[in-house]
Amino acid sequence: MKAFARENTLSLFFGLLFVGALAAQSFAGQHATNAERVEHGEPGLSWFGYVSSADFGSAVMENWQSEFLQFALFIAATVWLVQKGSNESKRLEDRGRESNEQQRIGTHADERSPSWATHDDWRTRVYENSLLIVMASIFFLTWLAQSLNAWRVYADEQRSHGKDQLSWGEYVLNADFWEATLQNWQSEFLAVGSMVIFTVYLRQRGSPESKPVGAPHEETGSEG
Repeated sequence: MKAFARENTLSLFFGLLFVGALAAQSFAGQHATNAERVEHGEPGLSWFGYVSSADFGSAVMENWQSEFLQFALFIAATVWLVQKGSNESKRLEDRGRESNEQQRIGTHADERSPSWATHDDWRTRVYENSLLIVMASIFFLTWLAQSLNAWRVYADEQRSHGKDQLSWGEYVLNADFWEATLQNWQSEFLAVGSMVIFTVYLRQRGSPESKPVGAPHEETGSEG
């Protein structure tokens, strides 16, 4: 167990932060929702009642889908697009899908390579794109979950005001949905773009997200 913990500190650290933040969000959201319900003379929700509600589901999925969109786009873009001097970019001469030798595919694989990388058929085609496939799939699923939960919230609000209900298809074309969605998207694009540029000129000693402290600004794709 000690060896496992020592070898997986990064994923365990962020896993614990994720669980803690999600739990804290659920309690804070329950408190805020119940305060609002009391003002309207409605009974409060239990914790389980809140976390199974459309409000909580929409709030969580809204953030998840934007994060996975960020990763999916960054993974796809960095195959062909480069930024001179950035640690978040591959070297300028490596632009593109790279050779089988560089990627250690088929006859260039070694005994420790994943089994699907040792072939040169459909298995390798799937495996060589598996990261993007999974990230993009999670994005589309969480976007769908967000839209369905947000639609339920919107429908409840419309019903309480005696207004006509929208179908799900009508709602996802509505400005209310896209205003909330694009709020998250633009912040993710800003964060990624900032990281790409900041790593050209700024350093953090010991972090693989930074170039070596003494590396020249134009050095691209190196790790500190």
